[in-house]
Amino acid sequence: MRALQLIGILGLALTLSAACGKSDEERAAEKAAEETKEAAEALKKAAESGGTAATAEGMKEFAKAMESAAAAFGKTADGKVAEPVSFQSLQTALPEVSGWHRETPTGERMTLPVAFSQAEADYSMGDATINVKIVDSAFSQMLIAPWAMFLTTGYEKQTSDGYEKSTSVGGNPGFERWSTSGKDGELNLVVAKRFLVTIDGNNIADTKVLHDFASKIDGSKLAELK
Repeated sequence: MRALQLIGILGLALTLSAACGKSDEERAAEKAAEETKEAAEALKKAAESGGTAATAEGMKEFAKAMESAAAAFGKTADGKVAEPVSFQSLQTALPEVSGWHRETPTGERMTLPVAFSQAEADYSMGDATINVKIVDSAFSQMLIAPWAMFLTTGYEKQTSDGYEKSTSVGGNPGFERWSTSGKDGELNLVVAKRFLVTIDGNNIADTKVLHDFASKIDGSKLAELK
């Protein structure tokens, strides 16, 4: 089931990324997206059939397609392939916030199907909890594209239980969400066009708490990581 969910998420991201023009890089992206789509369909059928050999072959083809996609998307502005920094480096950017107890940070780094690294830590104060996660996307549009709509300036959605809207913190674009009934909120930021910061709070007073955490994250320090 998790494999199929991953296919769906990456498929959406690839579709969004390939729909923005016809440069050489974008044509390469479209080709990679089509290859990934075909491999994903094969993997899905193999998984549904329950055949171990077929599933293994499907995973092999899917991995190949994802390598092609990564080559198309994960590049720096000068065309070089970007490598995610170590999760240990990301951990140094996790904030210490007065009055909040921080648990021991965790992290991971992965190369396939999409190269990325991440670090996160849980914080608590009474019944309130906060999770801060920092992901190095290595400029991969497969990771950034799903956020695109929410980052659009002026985006806002109101519901009977809360809202979601685009925002900006320290010059970094982002979006926030709030649930009145659950006292739950989420703040997401893109720092230096590659680092995805998510601050998720439960049993908190309002989103000001999330913005306070965001202000404690050194964006310039993140931007210098390589």
